[in-house]
Amino acid sequence: MICRELIELLEKKYPPSIAESWDNPGLQVGSYEKEIKSIYIALDATGEVIRHAIDAKADLLLTHHPMLMYGLKKINDGDFYGRRVLELIKHDIAYYAMHTNYDIVEMAPLAARMLALKDAQIMEKTCVLPDGREGGFGMAGELPKEMTLLQCAEYVKDVFQIPDVKIFGNPETVLNRAAVLPGSGKSMTADALRNGAEVYITGDFGHHDGIDAVDQGLNVIDAGHYGIEHIFIGQMAEELKERFPEMEICTEPIRHPFLMV
Repeated sequence: MICRELIELLEKKYPPSIAESWDNPGLQVGSYEKEIKSIYIALDATGEVIRHAIDAKADLLLTHHPMLMYGLKKINDGDFYGRRVLELIKHDIAYYAMHTNYDIVEMAPLAARMLALKDAQIMEKTCVLPDGREGGFGMAGELPKEMTLLQCAEYVKDVFQIPDVKIFGNPETVLNRAAVLPGSGKSMTADALRNGAEVYITGDFGHHDGIDAVDQGLNVIDAGHYGIEHIFIGQMAEELKERFPEMEICTEPIRHPFLMV
């Protein structure tokens, strides 16, 4: 399949037009006319991931986070962004990213399904999707059963296979309703509260973000940015295998970017 054809099929479900204005999804490196027989999927296009894609002899690297978010004035081996681009070009690997357009269509609904949230609704509606559904950021719904904040933290760790999480709030607080937003969610604390959440499951919460949320009656489980968003890798692998059975699909192993010691 030609890269252009593959992209057109993907973008029917995940149109770049619904992405946030600051975002940069799409084909970042490579030719639209390249033939694609194998795809390597990861969350980020790090140097290590690119080496793995090279080892896998991938024709296309597909990630969630765009490597190139802002304009580059130079592409050379004097900085790590330039080296990444040059490695992709040298090994004839096209590189495509799908970021907030994927978030709006799939990321939070997938997380909500994995958490078995009941009657889940979008926290912030932003658009109408190509299939007619409403799309947006975050989901809020009822937990599968009543649990304490500490029990909910253990539940989140189990569902998303996370070694540890950070909690803000009294561990013995009893919870019934949750909001989830994979990735960085502190900017949507007010939306979680507006949707009646008693606990907010997200990532990238700092000291002041957490204590301010608790002061407003919202407990927080910070599962890390990678901690929940790594679900992109498995979901996209399954989707691509189903949609393009002739493709060879390889995935980056789940590897959290830091350790708590």
